Amino acid sequence: MNVLVLPLGMFGTTEIILIVLALLLLFGGRKIPELMKGLGTGIKEFKKATKEDPESTGQEKE
Repeated sequence: MNVLVLPLGMFGTTEIILIVLALLLLFGGRKIPELMKGLGTGIKEFKKATKEDPESTGQEKE
């Protein structure tokens, strides 16, 4: 069985620059801050929900 493994922690400067340029070409300079804000809000809400859910940790809420 062949498995595709992506080395996510091994980006160099050239790769990061190419990714940023590709994002600018795809979305434009005005859209990227909106996308990042939405991503940050989603991550914040996800973390908040996981902290508030007592069933996922097996602990009772006081």
